[in-house]
Amino acid sequence: MNANFLQAMADSSRRRVASARHQVKDDVAFARARRMSPAPALGLHPRFDVIAEVKLRSPAAGTDPAPVQDLRGRVAAYAAGGAAAVSVLTEPSRFDGSIFHLATAVCALHAAGIPAMRKDFLVDPYQLAESRIAGAGGALLILRLLGRAEAESLVVIARGLGLFVLLEAFDEADLRTARAIVRSLGPDGLLVGVNCRDLATLQVVPGRLLELAAHLPHSVPCVAESGLHTPDDVAAIAKAGYRVALIGSALMKRSDPESLVNAMLQAGRTA
Repeated sequence: MNANFLQAMADSSRRRVASARHQVKDDVAFARARRMSPAPALGLHPRFDVIAEVKLRSPAAGTDPAPVQDLRGRVAAYAAGGAAAVSVLTEPSRFDGSIFHLATAVCALHAAGIPAMRKDFLVDPYQLAESRIAGAGGALLILRLLGRAEAESLVVIARGLGLFVLLEAFDEADLRTARAIVRSLGPDGLLVGVNCRDLATLQVVPGRLLELAAHLPHSVPCVAESGLHTPDDVAAIAKAGYRVALIGSALMKRSDPESLVNAMLQAGRTA
C-alpha cells in the first residue's frame, strides 16, 4: 500500500463519490442517513474482542475463497463465533467490494445485534452518509490518506450520524496524529488501529504491531490489524496492550470461520 497506491485509491474514491452525487445529492443523502434507525452499538468485552472482516480480494494476497452468494452465511458465522463487529471492505476496483456487500452484512447481523463497519478509502463526508444509509454502525478512516484536520472533520460528521470510527495508523507518526485527535475530540466512539502492512512492499510485517505498542493511546480501545492468523498471534498482541484484533484473510480462508473467531477470542481474553 505504497504512496502511489494510496493516492490511486483516493482518486478512485473521489470518482465514486462524484458518480454517486449525480444520482443522489448531498442534502438528500444526509437526510436519508439521519432518518435511519440507529445501528447496534459497538459493545466491547472489557478484556478483548474481535472484529471479523469480509474481504473478497487483497491486492497483495490474491483472491480469497468467499463467494459473494455465501456472504450472509459467512457474516452470520462471524457473529456466532462471538465477533463484536464485522468489517466489510467496499472498495470495488482492487478489493472486489461494494456498498451492497455492506448492506447484506447489516441484514445478516440484525438478529445478532452487532454492528457492521465500512472499510474503504474514505475521503468525503458523503461516504459517511452512504455508510449510514447502508446500515453501517462504524467506518474506518486512514490517517495517512487524510491528515489530522480532515480526519477530525470526518470524525465529527461520523459522530453526528451515529457512527463509531476506527482511526487507522501505519507508523509512529500516524499514532501521534491519532493521539492528538483523541485529545482534541475526546474518546467517545473512537478506536485506534495499527495496520502492520508495509506501505512500500504491501507485505505484512507482524513484528510492527509489537514495535508500535508502546505508542498506543491509553484512553481508547486499540486494534491490531493485519498479519494475525492463529490464536497464538492474538495472544501476543493482547499481551502487548491491544484490546481488539481485526481479522480478515485468516477468516476468509476458513470453511469454519466461527471456530477460529471463538478460538481467537479465548486466546485474547486469557492472555
